Amino acid sequence: MTARCDAVLKAANERLFIGQSDPARMETLVVGAGEMGRWFASTTTWPVTFTDIDAAAAATAAEATDSQTVPIDSTETFDLVCIAVPIPAVEDALNAHAPKATRAVIDVTGVMEPALAAMDDYAPDVAYASLHPLFSASNAPGNVPITIGRDGSAIDAVRTALADAGNNVFECTAAEHDKAMRTIQSATHAAVLAYGLAAEPVPERFQTGVSADLDALVEQVTSGDARVYADIQDAFDGADRVAEAAEAVASADHDAFTTLYEQAAPSTDTDH
Repeated sequence: MTARCDAVLKAANERLFIGQSDPARMETLVVGAGEMGRWFASTTTWPVTFTDIDAAAAATAAEATDSQTVPIDSTETFDLVCIAVPIPAVEDALNAHAPKATRAVIDVTGVMEPALAAMDDYAPDVAYASLHPLFSASNAPGNVPITIGRDGSAIDAVRTALADAGNNVFECTAAEHDKAMRTIQSATHAAVLAYGLAAEPVPERFQTGVSADLDALVEQVTSGDARVYADIQDAFDGADRVAEAAEAVASADHDAFTTLYEQAAPSTDTDH
């Protein structure tokens, strides 16, 4: 009888160990059925369940990624919770869904400092990290900065899964990331959109390499979701500096323009 009990206990312990350590068995809740939520679900091999305030969107995402769905108000728990909502909804989403995680919480929303602060509040007992895929899903894989608030084996598994999918996952601080996004996203998008708004229709035969490249960038940026780009502008400063620079160029005399031209050359200082 004792031997049988010992065998049952050993089997139970092995099942528990496997469930806690094997990434292939890490049940994952993806909150947000948009582009980045679907990207994360398709990048991993874990069992994924979607939830979204739009139940139809969750169902569509689940069908496209061979996943499941649960209602937005479900109290079911998961090993990993991935927050993939619009930037303005990050804190509310973490408040509602971070407590459902038994091992880790991550976000892929694109803003790190507020997300990590909210995870620290709403996920006090599990690992957590903020990741930002610096690409659209159609351009994956690519660079994925990560800031770890509290490390753990589930975070290691996330990093490994993304790296195995061809992504370059690198560590940074939240402050470094959010400062970089002022230029990489806010200022860049503003400059491209400003050119698109200012440009007049020109026959193809007059295009230069520079103007053709700018037209291609306008096409790329404006093929996305306007709401997402607006959220980025709200989250990060940068567009105001583009406007100030454009005004300086437009009002400059010959000598001032020459100075601005020289100042605009790419800097070799990556710490500024």
